Amino acid sequence: MVSVAGRAASGHEHPPLDPTAVQHFYRRMRAVAPAAVGAIERDRADDPVRAFGDTASGRLVGSLDGAGVRALGMWVHHWCMRFYDDDTGAALRLLRQIAARPALGWTADEVHWMLGESQHAPPGVDSRFTLPLAAAAEFPPGVLRIDLLVPCQAEPQHDR
Repeated sequence: MVSVAGRAASGHEHPPLDPTAVQHFYRRMRAVAPAAVGAIERDRADDPVRAFGDTASGRLVGSLDGAGVRALGMWVHHWCMRFYDDDTGAALRLLRQIAARPALGWTADEVHWMLGESQHAPPGVDSRFTLPLAAAAEFPPGVLRIDLLVPCQAEPQHDR
């Protein structure tokens, strides 16, 4: 699983992540990828209003420990950032469900990696900051320097 942004890409302002840590992320994501692809494919063909816990993705999440859910979250985040199209509804639902799970024990490196993926995704990609910002919320204020990776939003210009 190779990112078009590069394995250590996280913006010029933030030092690149340790290549060994990034390689560990990819190993963990490769471990959950086959099950994730199968679950997303089954969910695409299924009823989109089914309760999440009753979907293939919901059952997959329920079968994993915290580290497995984090790896699945990183994989689905990576997949949605790289291959976003109109057919990613099931994957985006999985992404939102993982983002809504509290206290998964995210690491600072995991958050920075996801933010780097988000930063390099096209601006029109829905939910590109959903999971990394939810993960960053697990840290006390000031611990992560996400301001270096999340683009500043311009103030809306209202007609006067």
